[in-house]
Amino acid sequence: MANLQGQNILFQISARNLSCITMFLPIFATLFCVIYSVLYDFKESTATHCKVKNYLPSISSAIGGFTPQRYVWRICIALHSAPRMLVASSYYRFHSDVHAGPRNNLYQLLVKICISLHVIENLALVLLTFISSTENHAVHENSFIVFMVCSQVYMLLTCFLVKWGRTQGGRKFTEQERQSFKYKVALFIFNVSAFLTAVYLFFRHNWYCEPGVYSRFALCEYLVVISNVGFHSTFMLDLPYAQFVLHRFPQKEFSIPV
Repeated sequence: MANLQGQNILFQISARNLSCITMFLPIFATLFCVIYSVLYDFKESTATHCKVKNYLPSISSAIGGFTPQRYVWRICIALHSAPRMLVASSYYRFHSDVHAGPRNNLYQLLVKICISLHVIENLALVLLTFISSTENHAVHENSFIVFMVCSQVYMLLTCFLVKWGRTQGGRKFTEQERQSFKYKVALFIFNVSAFLTAVYLFFRHNWYCEPGVYSRFALCEYLVVISNVGFHSTFMLDLPYAQFVLHRFPQKEFSIPV
């Protein structure tokens, strides 16, 4: 990067710092919305059709039903969505630069599918953020379904591609690659487990209207969000020394004939 030094660099940020930003914003927004709802909108945010006692608001209630929670959530998700596109672009190069031997065409196809899922997941999150369940329930619900499906299939494909690409031809994981892969697999399993538990608790709440069940459902929702963010934050382990640089190339001098 010697030719990118000096005053021609307009902006530069490391992959690690970018990953920290995209991790901090949704986690901060989630914690703020939940805590603020519990402190100032407890009765309304924990109310359900069953009219039984609950202690925690669901994410949909905390982020979309009240202000200033709704504004904080929307601002944070909007700010984090653009860097996520840079992450997706970087992962495309990260995966596609690998040649997977005789089955390389299949590998490259899966890379394209994986990155497309990453982008769609991000767009679905933005959509369900800015269209709340009270404004348009069908759009919000379908956006959430798309987000969850894309998110979990993306995680699964990423684990598969990392294992396939980084051990191609008898190559061994480096220590950092092994650590990143281990975190990815653990966070993927945790995310799926938390989501399936949330689905079970949601239906149990609707079927039996037991006190506290909806709060356990809400807790599982928080864990789904945290594990999703954690999975995406492994980007800093995959590309620890990468830099995003906005560079100004010198203009060629020219003269206008007279």
